[in-house]
Amino acid sequence: MIKVRAIFISDLHLGTRNCQAEKLLELLRDYESDYLYLLGDIVDLWAMSRGVHWSPAQNTVVQKILKRARHGVRVVLVPGNHDEALREHEGVSFGNIRIVRYGVHHAADGRRYLLIHGDEFDQVARYHRWLVLVGDHGYTRMMTLNHALSQLRRAMGRAGHWSLSSAIKRNLKHAVAYVRDYETAVARHAAEQGFDGVICGHIHVGTQKDLEGVRYINCGDWVDSCSAVIEHADGRMELLAASIPVATQAPRSSDTVVLGASVR
Repeated sequence: MIKVRAIFISDLHLGTRNCQAEKLLELLRDYESDYLYLLGDIVDLWAMSRGVHWSPAQNTVVQKILKRARHGVRVVLVPGNHDEALREHEGVSFGNIRIVRYGVHHAADGRRYLLIHGDEFDQVARYHRWLVLVGDHGYTRMMTLNHALSQLRRAMGRAGHWSLSSAIKRNLKHAVAYVRDYETAVARHAAEQGFDGVICGHIHVGTQKDLEGVRYINCGDWVDSCSAVIEHADGRMELLAASIPVATQAPRSSDTVVLGASVR
């Protein structure tokens, strides 16, 4: 097991059929840390109101997180829009997991990172909730189709991860503009608040880059790209990913590693 200083994950969407908990378990088996940050949409209460899919692997993920919290890992949960009901419990600890509306992480290199989910910077999510709910239904159907296509590709002997949603994001001009506007808004807010960087989730686009004078880092998700961020002992941040969706600026190769044996 590899020891790192911190692990950041977001958008796990526990309680849904598209949650790839098995792959997250592989990451948790490979890495241990002093800090574990859960940056929103960990449990998908929206989807669970329509129907619950809770696999043994999802249950194991919860048990492993609770076990780490009991054994001294500082576990912090920043709720997202899909688990926004947890925001009512800000400042409370459940099973040694502390719930906060916004978090701050002091990296080993002295940088201060703002920790948020990020939905408040999504103009659609903020002002047109009904449209988000409609889009959530569509995204769920697309991910189901994505899994079917992935199985077909494997049956045809085509190795490697392929993402339908990532392909759409790369090729739709409006989707690229949406991602760019979101990233800029988040980074600008962090800069205005005096932070050196920001780590967030929400849009399922894992990346890290310099924007608006700060370091912008997005964890990605665990329904499609299966990506997370780790902090090394020297404060260096690294994006671990099986597949990184569209990023408007490619990260440096030293900032990103594709999980080989851990996540495929």
